[in-house]
Amino acid sequence: MARKNNNKLGLLLERFSYKATTATGTSLAFVLAVTVVVVWLISGPFFNFSDTWQLVINTGTTIVTFLMVFLIQNSQNRDSAAIQVKLDELIRVGAAHNSLVGIEHLTDEELEDLRTKCEARAKAEKVGEESVKETGKKARKAAVKAAS
Repeated sequence: MARKNNNKLGLLLERFSYKATTATGTSLAFVLAVTVVVVWLISGPFFNFSDTWQLVINTGTTIVTFLMVFLIQNSQNRDSAAIQVKLDELIRVGAAHNSLVGIEHLTDEELEDLRTKCEARAKAEKVGEESVKETGKKARKAAVKAAS
């Protein structure tokens, strides 16, 4: 469950994370990354393709990758929490079972058990609907026959 961030540092970090995620997900950020790699490649002959030259790009990309993992995870956590709230609200106001609200907190085994039960209910409902349709067809045939 998401926790509320009341401290100023937490709020500042959340804002920074949101802005960084938004900025790094743009076409401009991609173009900037490609430009850095192209400049690095062009600079190779000036540094005789030395080990230090290679270390610069390796270190830079490792650091960026390391930091991006956390930004991506933060973004996914935020999106998942928002989607979960929306789904919970749809369940609450819809015809779905309110008991499904909050199931994201169950264990993997409990979720698997619930999924199996839901699938079984769906299959039973389908069989019931097919039975009702078949009965309706028979009733229509009988009505047509009786009317003739």
